[in-house]
Amino acid sequence: MSDNGNNRTFPTAAFPTATKAVEIVPISHNLYEKRVKIQTRNVKGRFQRLRAYTGWFFLVLFFAAVWLQWGTRQAILWDLPTRKFYIFELTIWPQDLILLSGLLIISALSLFFVTIWLGRVWCGYLCPQTVWTNVFMWVERLCEGNRNQRIKMDNSPISVAKFFRRGSKHLLWLCFSFITAITFVGYFIPIRELFVQFWELQLTLTTLFWIALFTMATYLNAGWLREQVCIYMCPYARFQSAMYDPDTLVVTYDKDRGDKRGPRKKNQNPREIDLGDCVDCTVCVQVCPTGIDIRDGLQYECISCALCIDACNEVMAKIGYAPDLILYATEHEMAGTKTNNLRPRLAGYGLVIILMIMLFIGSLITRDTLALDVIRDRNQLFRITSENFIENSYTLKIMNKTQHQKTYSLMVSGLEGITLSGIKKLTLQPGEIRDLPIRLLLKHGLLKRKTEVISFHLLDTAEVDVSVVEESRFIGPLLFKEYNE
Repeated sequence: MSDNGNNRTFPTAAFPTATKAVEIVPISHNLYEKRVKIQTRNVKGRFQRLRAYTGWFFLVLFFAAVWLQWGTRQAILWDLPTRKFYIFELTIWPQDLILLSGLLIISALSLFFVTIWLGRVWCGYLCPQTVWTNVFMWVERLCEGNRNQRIKMDNSPISVAKFFRRGSKHLLWLCFSFITAITFVGYFIPIRELFVQFWELQLTLTTLFWIALFTMATYLNAGWLREQVCIYMCPYARFQSAMYDPDTLVVTYDKDRGDKRGPRKKNQNPREIDLGDCVDCTVCVQVCPTGIDIRDGLQYECISCALCIDACNEVMAKIGYAPDLILYATEHEMAGTKTNNLRPRLAGYGLVIILMIMLFIGSLITRDTLALDVIRDRNQLFRITSENFIENSYTLKIMNKTQHQKTYSLMVSGLEGITLSGIKKLTLQPGEIRDLPIRLLLKHGLLKRKTEVISFHLLDTAEVDVSVVEESRFIGPLLFKEYNE
């Protein structure tokens, strides 16, 4: 029995990008055939423990983060009505949406990097569809029993016991879906206010709509659609083959060691009866959440969840064979050659991700925490006062983009003798936007041209290095004699 991997072969169909001759097999099944319900078998193992840890981490993070407080407000809040997104100390304004775009680009590149390196581990261990489906499947086993009991119940006529078990399952599914939905909406509406409104039956129709929508979406996706989301709705499965290479880690079946398949007695040497290590128990198929047979080669439906690995290892242990007949491996490893971990495409993605993270941090540090917009009065370009001053009116839109109270001083420059009439110092609360009407006065005769460029200076009185300058124009009469006659 060869366990060292030197004589292993990798299924040609596993890598569509590999330069090997691929046999074209005619399609023998109906592309529009009725969906066959998948009833998975429960299995334990080291990879399933890892999936449980990552799944619980994701669930705790999702349900707990919404309750974190930062000062007097929710720590993570996407406040759409005020167009402000809070992430702990950071406040993201509409003007800072480029930062969110940067985060999305970094996330996408990171997903590509991990896929090239480790295959679809995101799908198998941390994807919300996988995590929530696992919770729903656990509830299903709790209410309806193991795989054989569920199949038997599917084929049995309706009864009180069946109605009670099925009803309990769907009720628990809906409860968990509702908790998921109200938590998700709580990232957009403060969760404490949301719960108070819920218990007091004061939710608005808009809030009720979104809670109901996400409740039903969770219930359908995790309870009913399940593998259909991964196979037909998720685009990730479709472009993964373009990202895989012979050094990508995937779930594979050791065909050289396992074939030819067939049953045998427990202590019988399979080589004596011309058999491989695979006993053809089909447990690997029974545990697969997408219903594929990994022994047919890697397929796009595979989400790298390693259920088949743990199931096969359990069978191998029972009959006294070596583990890892199904295993995580690369094409090069299965061919007996060295896996190249530091390859150009992987290194390229890694360097781009590091560069994007550096640019993101730099943009975050250097972004303005103070904003100033100057709007001239369009109804009246200028006015001559009774004291023979030229007067221009403006509205200053001042934005405190920090989460702290700030006091600012206002000055104007650009014309000798120009004076500011109105508030010269003002205090803004955290995140406050204030429209400040002001007037600029200039002695008639000091304006040499009809229009001059001026500058408004807004300075933070506590931090002298925080300031903003915005230019505008001061307009007066074309000729002095026009208003002196």
